[in-house]
Amino acid sequence: MDSGVKLEHMNCFQLSYQYSWTTRKKRTLKPFMSKGSSPSSSSDSRKRKLSRAEDSDDSAVKRNAKRRRKICKVEEYYEDDDCILSDWVQRNTAKRIDKRNKEVEVMVKIESGDDCTIGKWFSDVSSKRKDKRQVEVDEDEEWEEEVTLCSKIKATSSRSRTRSLSANSPENVTDVISPCRSRSPASNVSDSIQKNDCTSSRKQSGPICHQCLKGERITLLICSECEKTMFCLQCIRKWYPNLSEDDVVEKCPLCRQNCNCSKCLHLNGLIETSKRELAKSERRHHLQYLITLMLPFLNKLSIFQKLEIEFEATVQGKLPSEVEITAAISYTDERVYCDHCATSIVDLHRSCPKCSYELCLKCCQEIREGSLSERPEMKFHYVDRGHRYMHGLDAAEPSLSSTFEDEEANPSDAKWSLGENGSITCAPEKLGGCGERMLELRRILPLTWMSDLEHKAETFLSSYNISPRMLNCRCSSLETELTRKSASRTTSSDNYLFCPESLGVLKEEELLHFQEHWAKGEPVIVRNALDNTPGLSWEPMVMWRALCENVNSTSSSEMSQVKAIDCLANCEVEINTRQFFEGYSKGRTYENFWPEMLKLKDWPPSDKFEDLLPRHCDEFISALPFQEYSDPRTGILNIATKLPEGFIKPDLGPKTYIAYGIPDELGRGDSVTKLHCDMSDAVNILTHTAEVTLSQEQISSVKALKQKHKLQNKVDKQSTEDCNEKEEEEEELNMPEISSNENEETGSALWDIFRREDVPKLEEYLRKHCKEFRHTYCSPVTKVYHPIHDQSCYLTLEHKRKLKAEYGIEPWTFVQKLGEAVFIPAGCPHQVRNLKSCTKVAVDFVSPENIHECLRLTEEFRQLPKNHKAREDKLEASLLSL
Repeated sequence: MDSGVKLEHMNCFQLSYQYSWTTRKKRTLKPFMSKGSSPSSSSDSRKRKLSRAEDSDDSAVKRNAKRRRKICKVEEYYEDDDCILSDWVQRNTAKRIDKRNKEVEVMVKIESGDDCTIGKWFSDVSSKRKDKRQVEVDEDEEWEEEVTLCSKIKATSSRSRTRSLSANSPENVTDVISPCRSRSPASNVSDSIQKNDCTSSRKQSGPICHQCLKGERITLLICSECEKTMFCLQCIRKWYPNLSEDDVVEKCPLCRQNCNCSKCLHLNGLIETSKRELAKSERRHHLQYLITLMLPFLNKLSIFQKLEIEFEATVQGKLPSEVEITAAISYTDERVYCDHCATSIVDLHRSCPKCSYELCLKCCQEIREGSLSERPEMKFHYVDRGHRYMHGLDAAEPSLSSTFEDEEANPSDAKWSLGENGSITCAPEKLGGCGERMLELRRILPLTWMSDLEHKAETFLSSYNISPRMLNCRCSSLETELTRKSASRTTSSDNYLFCPESLGVLKEEELLHFQEHWAKGEPVIVRNALDNTPGLSWEPMVMWRALCENVNSTSSSEMSQVKAIDCLANCEVEINTRQFFEGYSKGRTYENFWPEMLKLKDWPPSDKFEDLLPRHCDEFISALPFQEYSDPRTGILNIATKLPEGFIKPDLGPKTYIAYGIPDELGRGDSVTKLHCDMSDAVNILTHTAEVTLSQEQISSVKALKQKHKLQNKVDKQSTEDCNEKEEEEEELNMPEISSNENEETGSALWDIFRREDVPKLEEYLRKHCKEFRHTYCSPVTKVYHPIHDQSCYLTLEHKRKLKAEYGIEPWTFVQKLGEAVFIPAGCPHQVRNLKSCTKVAVDFVSPENIHECLRLTEEFRQLPKNHKAREDKLEASLLSL
């Protein structure tokens, strides 16, 4: 044997007297001493150990199993695994003396005729021996299981063992042989398992688990792929439940690129997020397609700005070409908003030289046309009637009805001053201005930037005469492997949604297929999107652990509490983070056993997602199908990535939604995202689920409470309007059937997405039946400003049937499964109900096919009251047309 290896074995043997010999922590074995061994015979012992290290693996397994059985026959077990040999001898002697004394006491009692008889005493002794033998059998079975594991992974680690034993450097040897103990026959079984019991002074130098950074009293598995990374059994079972020990030995989580240790979770760039490189010809096709769809909006914006320049030329008494427009003072870290309608300002606007009041060109046009609305603030208060009312135990008092006030009844006397030449004076003081100086024209972009961009776009299209690629698809009316039935409309042929497999979306023809459905405004479902990723865990506790370790001490203490939304009261509540995630997997209930539904929205804050969870962000982007559209960084057909330099990009995500859910529709307090309409396109991936099962007691309580809710609804409806119960019962019997997938066992989230052309009828239905819906504190909705943008309604199965009966429309209804990505076109109202506890991650994007919807919704939001929730202008829609 090589001298370097001999020296290492001798050093390791000397260390064996300083540290205990341990196995799995679960076994809790004590150290033992063979017959005839003593400290004085240490040199002989070294020789024996060195000779045993050279034996074959099969004989080593037999000797090791035999040695284990000897250990198991020891009558007592010590709780302390870290004792040294001298301590063990002293304590073992003391134990034997105590045991002998107890036996003497028992014999004395027997001789004195105490309550204990000889038969009873022998019975107790026999029972104890049986228990002891059972312990021996159990531990023998556990050890045999470990030996079997060693045998399985022995073959995969033979290459690593050969290289380590043949090396001359002691460092190469310690990669396989623990420096905390001698080379024993057990170590020959498999070098993929390391058993260590090092003290804190040797902790850094010995083998450690990559996940928990611990090396004492644990079993370590060495990866045969990289031959250096180790994971302990405890971490594998806790953080990688989908990987077996054999899987880790074959290829560890680090080599699989799905390691969720603290260090790896805070790194980005570890994986490739882009799934396909585009050829030059493909890029030209995509750019031509993009510019062709965008050029009409660019021309419209250019004409709009030229019209304002003509007004300015009239005011100054010059020709339009002679007008000089002063650059506005702007900062790269802030957006410019209109002080009247709160819409983002793209380029040209008017500003007061005295008070810096800023007005967008659309508001300027409305002032000249006399159509500018004051957009009063809405004052809407839902009354909290207490928990008894929310659970249907109390009726509403007329004096406690919801109040809904606004300022439209008392319009302000403040008027804008408009000159004959089209000049506009600053807003009156009541409207936030000074009312004194004339508003001057200002610009944000360079003077010729718009005209140059328009010229470049036209030149590009004329230089490339590329015929558009077409794919005449008719699968919306057919049931195939690539479609999913989602509606039962008799007057249209779009009842089936395009539903491709994730592995197929990388093909160019699948992108054309997607574009054809997307241009029609149809949602698209992509199956098994997570199969394209390394498999990083989306367990909420993994994400929370990464967040706590990535923030400073002050923020970390704040992470112990989260602000969630109680779906029953629709109010924000503060809850301990661990309690929230425990309820995510096990469920929570109120005192009356009604399920308590909580949800986190935009957690962590979406503008910090990439900074706080960089590894999860990369994992999500790599899972995105049709990355030409959905990639928030480099999507060639994502207009949001084409913003000019120096502009603050809109907050498009990713965003995380974590919420509870159960299969049954409660009708009140369901875990839902209420009906709303996004002003941009979006893709939503279901990354994690947990199924919560209600007990029989809960099911009975829920049924009883539902009856009370039904009675309360009738009482509240009678107090607000006259109703005929017989007519309502007849209507319920004549309800048409609609598509419903709620009972699909493998699904986790129920989606309802409405067509754009059905929006007018949907709004009419909601205005007519708004009082049948409940919102904050379970109070009835008494008035709506906008039936969709208010986000105060969720259509239950009963409402969807009534909607089809009265107006002949129904949504696309389908169940989203784990790993599926749902593409939602801009302008399509939609709602979601969780059938299980769900973790979803979503990102917004702007496609050229839907830019017209984006701009239309921007105009709708301008008309809402100033403090309306939907007026949060997160998307610079006008800017995206550049």
